[in-house]
Amino acid sequence: MLRRRAKRHAASLPRSSAASRPWTARIRRRFPRWRSTALVFAAQGAKRVVVGGQAYDYDHLHCLVTSVDLPMTSRVTRASSDAPYLCVKLALDPQCIAELATQVRLPEPGAASAGEGIAVGSLSAPVFDAALRLARLLDTPNDIPVLAPLIVKELLYRLMTSEQGKRLRHIAVNGSPTNRIARAIEWIQNHYTEVLRMEMLAQHVNMSVSSLHHHFKNVTTLSPLQYQKQLRLQEARRMLLGQNGDVGSVAIRVGYDSPSQFSREYSRLFGAPPLRDVAQLRRRNMVGFGE
Repeated sequence: MLRRRAKRHAASLPRSSAASRPWTARIRRRFPRWRSTALVFAAQGAKRVVVGGQAYDYDHLHCLVTSVDLPMTSRVTRASSDAPYLCVKLALDPQCIAELATQVRLPEPGAASAGEGIAVGSLSAPVFDAALRLARLLDTPNDIPVLAPLIVKELLYRLMTSEQGKRLRHIAVNGSPTNRIARAIEWIQNHYTEVLRMEMLAQHVNMSVSSLHHHFKNVTTLSPLQYQKQLRLQEARRMLLGQNGDVGSVAIRVGYDSPSQFSREYSRLFGAPPLRDVAQLRRRNMVGFGE
């Protein structure tokens, strides 16, 4: 059912942009810059995402849950022309998580960090069933305003009472380490081209510098400076793929003073200098943006 719905939706999308720049259409479907709080699983095929050197694989039997925005690279690991990669992604609202946790009296997650802000777990039958019923509503759009919120709430409840529940509840508790790191991440995203001053960032989220470093790395697997650097380089790659400037101008736009330093760090992260990397991506059509 999910596969049929996804294929019909894909067939209905406008093809003008894809026809003029086919590699761009593929890229935008496959290369996320970061993810917000979300549940993702493959209705067909499989995918691998990499965060801070750690790989996470998901398919129709395993789901990916993220509690904070993370810079990542990804690639489809199982797909074919007859069975293309299809995924289901549901954004999770921290406010809804907090309200539901209070309503059903779930235990407080505690003061300790919930660990990394990304994890792969088994896709349970109740979660899959709720996602399937949500997809079926596309066939009866008049039912969506009434039934969709109920199904989303059920799906969220299933997740919060699963092995991923503690991770999700942490992001919804105001003042928890994960919640504060999410605020720090949001600040970095909004100011990623600026010089990152740890004292100012720590003050913004009401943490000490040492505590910020500790919890930030625990949640994201990166230090704040490493996070900012990856964010800059991912955005630069996006701009270059979209033909939005040459290497030097893009380097300056994402916050680098030195194009040569930008090229070195770009090569270190992506394995090739900017122009060669972009040429390879366009030629191979293997990496892209978004879901």
